[in-house]
Amino acid sequence: MTDQDRAADLVPGRSLGLQGAVNARDLGGYRNDEGRTVRAGVALRGDALHRATDEDIATLAALGLRTVIDLRGLNEVAQNGTDRVPEGAVLEAQPVYATDHDIYVALRDSLAGKDADAQRALLGDGGAERLMIEMYGWFVTDPEIRGRFAETVRALCRPERVPLFFHCTAGKDRTGWTAAIVLTALGVDRGTVYEDYLLTNDRTAALIARIMESMGTQGVMREPELMLPVMRADRAYLDAAFAAVAAGWPTFDAFLSDGLGLTDEDLEGLRKNLLA
Repeated sequence: MTDQDRAADLVPGRSLGLQGAVNARDLGGYRNDEGRTVRAGVALRGDALHRATDEDIATLAALGLRTVIDLRGLNEVAQNGTDRVPEGAVLEAQPVYATDHDIYVALRDSLAGKDADAQRALLGDGGAERLMIEMYGWFVTDPEIRGRFAETVRALCRPERVPLFFHCTAGKDRTGWTAAIVLTALGVDRGTVYEDYLLTNDRTAALIARIMESMGTQGVMREPELMLPVMRADRAYLDAAFAAVAAGWPTFDAFLSDGLGLTDEDLEGLRKNLLA
C-alpha cells in the first residue's frame, strides 16, 4: 500500500485520544483540490498540554513529536501552567495576545469578580459574539500577531520540525485560525476548512457542559449561558478572519506571501511535508 493509499483511508480530524487535551487531533486525512491528502501524524492541533497525563505524553512520544508551539498568552500560561511535552520535543512560545486588551484576562477577571451585572455588561446582548468577531479580525490585521501565526506555519514547512503540535488554551480560536491557514495553503476547500474548525464543538461539548454547570453551581455566574459564545466555535468568527484577509489582500495566496511573509520555498516545504 502506498502513502497515498494509506492517506485515503484516514478519518479526517482523527482524535489523538488524549485525556488531558480532549480537542487534540490530527490534521491528516483532508483532501485538497488536486486529490492529494494531508498526511497523518505530521501537523497536530489541539488544546493546551498543561494537564497532559503520563499516558498522553506516551501517546505523543509514540508519534515522534519534535515540536510543540504554544499560542497562549503569557497570562494564560502563568495561570494554568506550562505544557508537559515528551522528552526531546522542543517547546516554543508564539504568544498571541493583546497587551492593551487581553480577552483572556478580561474574561478571567469578569468570572473572578462574580458580579452578574458586570458579566452581563461584558457578554450580554451580543457582547460575547462581538468580542470574538473582533478578535478573529485582529488575528489578521495586527502585524505583530500575524507574525506569530506566520512563525507557526513556517515551522511546519521545515522537515526537522515535524511532527509538530500547535495549540492554544482550548484548541479553538488561535489554533483554529492556524489550521485554517495551513489547510487553505495546502489547497483544501473552504467548506472542509470550516468543517475542521467546527469539529471543536463536537469534541468539547461534554467538557463545556461540565464547565457551564460548575460555573452555575459554584456561584461564579448567575447566567452561565453568557459564556457559550466564547466557549464554542462559530462560523461567524472564522468568517471574520477570512473577511479581514479579503479586505487587505487581493487573494489568499497574496496574504500568505505579503501578509505572512511566507516564501515560495516555505510553501513548497509545507506541501512536501504535509501532502501525500
